[in-house]
Amino acid sequence: MNRIPLRFVSTRCLPPRHYSTTNNPIQTVGVIGAGQMGNGIALVAAMNAKKNVVLVDSNQKSLDNAMKFIDKLLVKYVSKQTLTQDDKETTLSRFKTTTKLDDLAASDFVIEAATENTALKQTIFKNVSDITKQGTILATNTSSISITLLGSIVKEPQNVIGMHFMNPVPVMKLVEVIRGLATSNETYERTIDLAGQMNKTCTLSKDSPGFIANRILMPYINEAIQTLHEGIATKEDIDTTMKLGTNVPMGPLTLADFIGLDTCLAIMKVLYNEFADSKYRPSPLLVKMVEAGWLGKKSGRGFYQYE
Repeated sequence: MNRIPLRFVSTRCLPPRHYSTTNNPIQTVGVIGAGQMGNGIALVAAMNAKKNVVLVDSNQKSLDNAMKFIDKLLVKYVSKQTLTQDDKETTLSRFKTTTKLDDLAASDFVIEAATENTALKQTIFKNVSDITKQGTILATNTSSISITLLGSIVKEPQNVIGMHFMNPVPVMKLVEVIRGLATSNETYERTIDLAGQMNKTCTLSKDSPGFIANRILMPYINEAIQTLHEGIATKEDIDTTMKLGTNVPMGPLTLADFIGLDTCLAIMKVLYNEFADSKYRPSPLLVKMVEAGWLGKKSGRGFYQYE
């Protein structure tokens, strides 16, 4: 296996000196999924990295809402004088929205940001691999699913990599980069370069369930849910204890609502199934809330009520 340059672990996203991005420049970035994560990824690709962006979703209404969200955010940046009106219009001009995967054919780099579902992501990767040109990098924003597994079903597994953005993407600086077993050095280096152009800082994780962030974060959230389930404390006292006691910006139950309880459950299931360790068993309360459709902020109700 190719050795990974240690200087890229936990550092600013910059390409190694021996690799020239001018040999194979990334001009068009495809983003699959017009949800909260996909919208944010598309925006930083167009605004910060100044790439042409093809945003794909099977639902036209989701695409329309995505562009409304992006326009609203750009208006906010202009009002705060962090972006000029001309820059706003230029950024919007870089977008193309479509419901057809075939429109990704000319993309140099594709980032999948669909629902955290293994079968769905496998289907997307197989279809995109058949559509895109040779050498196109296929990245996934998965927060827990094996990069090696996704790479095993495409024509060029050496071009598959994990690129896990944090939410909200325009604000959070971190991108976890995950190499699959077959991922090439060139794919890794071009990914690091693109992330740097997006003004992100990278950490490197092995292809292990949950990677770094969710391997640590999700058991913490799950234990907070179990603490509530056992009646040890109220949701308010759990969140206040962690906020004021550990100086985090929001408590674990508020954070779970923000992430989405369905996403939290999906990640916990991956950890539990892959490690076969009871410490990763999802809390029964988390399971019941997802069954009830109480998914957090996006559904209007989770541990807290939302407008």
